[in-house]
Amino acid sequence: MPIEQLGHEAAELLSLTSGGEARSLNKLAELAAWQVPSCSGAHAAVWLDGEVAGTAATHPDLAELADLQLTLGSGPLIEAAGAGTAVSCPDTLDEARWPDFAEAALRRGVRCSVHLVRELPRGALVLSLFGVRPGVLDAESVPVADMLAAFGGAMLTNATAYNQAQRTASQLKDAVVARSVVDQAKGILMHALGCDAEEALKRLRQESQRRHVKVTEVATEVVASYGAAKS
Repeated sequence: MPIEQLGHEAAELLSLTSGGEARSLNKLAELAAWQVPSCSGAHAAVWLDGEVAGTAATHPDLAELADLQLTLGSGPLIEAAGAGTAVSCPDTLDEARWPDFAEAALRRGVRCSVHLVRELPRGALVLSLFGVRPGVLDAESVPVADMLAAFGGAMLTNATAYNQAQRTASQLKDAVVARSVVDQAKGILMHALGCDAEEALKRLRQESQRRHVKVTEVATEVVASYGAAKS
């Protein structure tokens, strides 16, 4: 693929930030499988706060291989995520470090793999590449994959910031709505009881504490009752 097209694909990857983490991880795995020489399939996994937050694979066999490692707590994927550095498996036929992984990989036609890592603010992204011939993939000979892993890390960092901004906006919106309801309830109580705003808010808080519910819930009931009484 021409470098211009690869750049376009990488830009599209970054643009998927607001479209959901799963979609972005799928795109990352697909790009790696398509563009890295000798790569027959790929898997992407993201860890946040020590937990697997999302995965994507270009083939069900690779998803199963990743699930096996997660279940066993052992394998090149687990080691790469834990150490924060790239891990290679040159030939699963000769692999002695992770016998269960090697046996499962051989059954699925996988002869080699490399697992690249990019750190995230609260975790890590691991991009795993798989080959059907031994020795065709290693951390030093896949610069395109390394670049894609970097883009993937940037994408997930952006996604984290985007999601945080979305949560903040939602919280602000909820706060504005809650403030509006409380102000309406205060106005109703001030009119009904002939009290000032401070006293009206005090009454709302007392009822809230008595019933062990939020002030906004009490205020919502006051507003609803007032509206029903008027109709």
